[in-house]
Amino acid sequence: MIDLSQSEWIEQKEKDVDAVILDVRTDEEVAEGIIEGAIHIDIYGGQAFLDALDELDSSKSYYVYCRSGNRSGQACAIMNSKGFEKTYNLRGGVMEWQGPLVQKD
Repeated sequence: MIDLSQSEWIEQKEKDVDAVILDVRTDEEVAEGIIEGAIHIDIYGGQAFLDALDELDSSKSYYVYCRSGNRSGQACAIMNSKGFEKTYNLRGGVMEWQGPLVQKD
């Protein structure tokens, strides 16, 4: 896991052909808006969270965020323990996000 500032996170993600954005916030938090293109998997989902990770392609690069950067850091650590080698945590999370948020489909 690597912690990245918003500018680093965006710049690296845009150059990464294997980039996947992962939002690990709760449903209530996601209802306030989500980074466009993000997949939502609630880290508080317990076994459902782990099962959802098993469905992801571990060879891809995952750009992970939450509200403040703490849960996404935990999610990256869990993903690393499950064989994901490229996980990038958005330092400061949505609280410090300066870009647009969209409503989840």
